[in-house]
Amino acid sequence: MEPSESEEDSHSTRFLKGSLNMVQLLLVEDDPILGRSLHVTLETEGYAVDWVQSLSGARETVRAKQPNLFVLDVNLPDGSGYDLLTEIRKERTDVPVILLTAKTDEDSVVRGLNLGANDYVRKPFGQKELLARISSALRMPMNAAKGTTLKYESLSIDLEKRQVKHQDRTLDVNRREFDILVHLVRHAEAVVTRESLLNALDKDGEIFDRTIDSHISHLRARFRKGDVNDIQINSIYGVGYRLEKKGGTA
Repeated sequence: MEPSESEEDSHSTRFLKGSLNMVQLLLVEDDPILGRSLHVTLETEGYAVDWVQSLSGARETVRAKQPNLFVLDVNLPDGSGYDLLTEIRKERTDVPVILLTAKTDEDSVVRGLNLGANDYVRKPFGQKELLARISSALRMPMNAAKGTTLKYESLSIDLEKRQVKHQDRTLDVNRREFDILVHLVRHAEAVVTRESLLNALDKDGEIFDRTIDSHISHLRARFRKGDVNDIQINSIYGVGYRLEKKGGTA
């Protein structure tokens, strides 16, 4: 049977979106109803999606392909998504990984983030939320790209001069505030745990967990003083922080 005109239009739209996005996404979800629904939604949005329902299936797909992004369920029938996350991070530090979890305790969330997840989505969730998280995760490599300048919204950070500018105005930040801001910008719109900040910044044993909040508070004050009103640093209770556009979800 020949496809209808509307079916051809729909297929063309998906093909065009896929050509533009060029994102190979691996969805690892064992729930057949949720997995099938997400598969359809993600392909409609233009992603090239491989959907598997097990850890072994995910490993086979990773060996055969190089996904640009992982949407990974934590609880799988043949193992833990944390194990796959650890394996991914041993080989690639640049690929975004979003965890899907039904667990609500902070320890589970922190564990995933400390293992290298870029973000997490708690079940049940709306598909629009997941799509927004994916879009944010795919923007991170641009923020983290190698070079002498990082940019996020109105902020511009010169890594060589160690200088922060909002539009044409220089913000007065100290050494630790600069390092923390760089780390937040490199992971903009993702949750950054206190532990990951300490691991990334504490090269000389000079920074402690209890001082992170103080540095963040000072950065917020710098933003207010410099009229930086398009971004904010939100506290994620019991976990860490997220740098995002003003009005983003805390």
